[in-house]
Amino acid sequence: MNTQTTTEFAPILVADIGGTNARFALITDFNAQTNQFVIEHNLTFPSADFGSLESAINQYFSQISFPKPSRACLAVAGPIKAGQVHLTNLGWHFNVADLKAEFSFEQLEVINDFAAFAYAAPYLDDSENMAVKAGQADENANIAVMGPGTGFGAACLVRTSQGSAVLSCEAGHITLAAVTDLDRRLITELKKQLNHVSVETVFSGPGIAHLYGAMAAVKGVEAKNLDAAQISELATTGQCEVCDATLNQFCDWIGSVAGDLALTFGALGGVFIGGGILPRMQQRLLSSRFVERFADKGIMSQYTSQIPVTLVTQDNIPFIGAAACIHVKSNA
Repeated sequence: MNTQTTTEFAPILVADIGGTNARFALITDFNAQTNQFVIEHNLTFPSADFGSLESAINQYFSQISFPKPSRACLAVAGPIKAGQVHLTNLGWHFNVADLKAEFSFEQLEVINDFAAFAYAAPYLDDSENMAVKAGQADENANIAVMGPGTGFGAACLVRTSQGSAVLSCEAGHITLAAVTDLDRRLITELKKQLNHVSVETVFSGPGIAHLYGAMAAVKGVEAKNLDAAQISELATTGQCEVCDATLNQFCDWIGSVAGDLALTFGALGGVFIGGGILPRMQQRLLSSRFVERFADKGIMSQYTSQIPVTLVTQDNIPFIGAAACIHVKSNA
């Protein structure tokens, strides 16, 4: 393997720690010509098999025949506050400084999963992802990442002449804005069930069910007790008009949300959408009003019109982002 490395690369332990799986890998090199990290020794363990993160890391090290790295970055699906990390769904808790000492890491970073997505953005492979909206990215400007999944996450890669940093946020909990008359009618129905109609209450797995219930009410149809997977199946097979309208509205409306966040973050470097839902709805997204609604921002429509939007479908985003976090800080 010719990776054109000019200096010896110190391997990095990277991890993607979620409620279902704990995934680990080693970054063994960086190819500056292709702008790609070399990912090796990729192993996945069921998170529930372990009582702590420490035991999962020890299990990983016991299964690879590679010297223990001195650098590590962990992407976790949970909040990080003052060096304390709580993974609520697992009952795991750890202190970053204690973990660093226990494994004798010279450098350890712990970031949330959407921060990892933001760090990964400049290292993504265009050929493995899907262009949703054409545009001209400014290579020196901010990049926004977002996506609906179990919840709604977002982050921003802030780029200045002095360097770059990732801004984490709670954009999923901002109030969802109505743009069209249908949006307004749906929000009226959603407010009957929800105290606060946030972005996440619609743009997430549970949110699709909320949106379906509201859509049924607007259409004067009795809603069935359906979850997101059932709604998607009935829409795809043409068995339910309300389900089909729900997913079409989901794709249309998220265009407005993405445009709002692009303005908020000043994302002239591009918008990248991930999460577990939209990659399974690619054709519906492409045929929706997403692009129109993304760009429709009044006096700022020319600004949003130039921003490219990419649907990220490639694998190993948390690994790439964790590697990039360490790589960027080591080369700052």
